Amino acid sequence: MSSGRANTHKWHFEFESAEPRSIDPLTGNAVSADTREQIKMMFDTLEEAVSYAQSNGIPHHVLGTQDMKRIPRSYSENFAFDRKLPWTH
Repeated sequence: MSSGRANTHKWHFEFESAEPRSIDPLTGNAVSADTREQIKMMFDTLEEAVSYAQSNGIPHHVLGTQDMKRIPRSYSENFAFDRKLPWTH
């Protein structure tokens, strides 16, 4: 399951690629010569991330957070007779 919430209270700073990606003819993977897109930094607050970008002259934009709707269920509901979705395991 991927319903974990680790590192959800941090702000992520990612660089956008300055070059378009191209397809590697040998492997078929999308590749780029711009190594800045490999850098991912995390900050504790939004203010820290914005001040870092401003102090280094990096243009930035902030994407808002998404609220996750969580439906509480018990483990036994996975085996309920009137289950809406079929069991896939």
